[in-house]
Amino acid sequence: MISTTITIDHPAGLHARPAAQFVKTAARFPCKISVRKVNSEKPPANAKSPLSVLTLGVNQGDAVEIIAEGEEAQAAVEALVELVKSNFGEAAPTHS
Repeated sequence: MISTTITIDHPAGLHARPAAQFVKTAARFPCKISVRKVNSEKPPANAKSPLSVLTLGVNQGDAVEIIAEGEEAQAAVEALVELVKSNFGEAAPTHS
């Protein structure tokens, strides 16, 4: 089992387009992947299910734990972390 914790910086959190990208990335891997909102009572969600990811209610600034087990678990976690670090492929927000 591989797991890591990362903070979501995207202004929308894990909602709408970022959640869809997260699920699409997770679906590329054969392993079981779940995502859990840190400091929440909610159980981990299936990272390959859009509805499950949305129901976590992850907002900007929230930390999430990504957990993967099975074939290609390490690569899956790395790909999801890279997606989050890249701000889901968007330019970083500029502060004026």
